[in-house]
Amino acid sequence: MTEPRRALVLHLSSGGEPLLVAVPAESMDALSASLPDLIRRGVVETVTAANGTEFAVNFAHVLAAHVDVVPGLGQIYGSPVRERHAAL
Repeated sequence: MTEPRRALVLHLSSGGEPLLVAVPAESMDALSASLPDLIRRGVVETVTAANGTEFAVNFAHVLAAHVDVVPGLGQIYGSPVRERHAAL
């Protein structure tokens, strides 16, 4: 059985669906612990996605953020590319 996919979930002040970002497992705990302070201060923070992509998050525009298990279907920004197998 595969490990469940976890992602940083950002609920933006503009509304709409939350933004899901795959984050490396080794940085998940530190990021999760720093989220309350990042939102409280409303700073811009660079986050590294699981595929190595770096992006900036302006926490002044984030209403809520948390790390959660996400469904297996759908695309998550920053996910490593999975190898596709050709049909036989």
